[in-house]
Amino acid sequence: MKLIDQVVQTFRVVKLFRDNTDRINNIDYSPSGDLLLSSSDDDQIVIYDCEKGTSKRTLNSKKYGVDHIHFTHGKTSAIYASTKIDDTIRYLSLHDNKFIRYFPGHTKRVASLDMSPINDSFISGSADKTLRLWDLRSPNCQGTMYTGGRPVAAFDPEGLIFAAGINSETIKLYDLRSFDKAPFSTFEMNQEKDCDWTGLKFSPDGRSILISTNGSMIRLVDAFSGSPLRTFTGHMNNKGIPLEASFSPDSQFVFSGSTDGHVHVWNAEKGYKVATLNGDHTGPVQCIQFNPKYMMLASACSHMSFWLPALDQ
Repeated sequence: MKLIDQVVQTFRVVKLFRDNTDRINNIDYSPSGDLLLSSSDDDQIVIYDCEKGTSKRTLNSKKYGVDHIHFTHGKTSAIYASTKIDDTIRYLSLHDNKFIRYFPGHTKRVASLDMSPINDSFISGSADKTLRLWDLRSPNCQGTMYTGGRPVAAFDPEGLIFAAGINSETIKLYDLRSFDKAPFSTFEMNQEKDCDWTGLKFSPDGRSILISTNGSMIRLVDAFSGSPLRTFTGHMNNKGIPLEASFSPDSQFVFSGSTDGHVHVWNAEKGYKVATLNGDHTGPVQCIQFNPKYMMLASACSHMSFWLPALDQ
């Protein structure tokens, strides 16, 4: 089945999970697409089986809290940010629920965390106005960048560069091999007046960068020139909260949640609204991602919804 407008418009919720008692703050698929990981403000980590459509296992992080959870390269370990006690990043074995390593350094809450798609590097951004580059094999920070503003960051799909969004007005591109040097590209944008940038994502084809905000707009810019390509609007965000926006694996569609519980879909290239989907979410849909391998969408408020297209279309 090919992902086209008419197929996207038939997506409906086929499985609803109520494992959490508070907001789900982050979700992440395993690279193979068969598992989904979530972190929640109730300090729970839930592992879902996407092939069986089941909740597989629940782990607790009551002492440290949990946010920005990501699989590492396999399905057996994850990194996440603490929300209690300190701002250390933690590396957890999902197999036996034991910590492998801690990554101390940030002095305020981590607001951005991304794992390299090709190696053991990961990058974090914090309210302490620093970006830090790490390696899973060492607790020591590999490099620190003082940004002068709250940063968000993401790797490109090939894992060769990363983008840093700073102060909701500047995107800087860095070569991973010379992280300590100046950025090789800097894109100055008009500073957002009514919202802040809360996330960056490269499109899977590497050609554009999607900027999530805590307002009712999403920006799309050219990854090579920084030129504004699209602004996606029409979804509600009247609570000033970070709403995740993400791409379909073919880079053709952009998905976002909204505070009224709906899921909105746009055509990435042309900018038009493809669909507004109702999944009966009871609260703001803060997390949304399309499966990297399967024709499946996941969205989350305080509960998790799995979406599939209607097969009779």
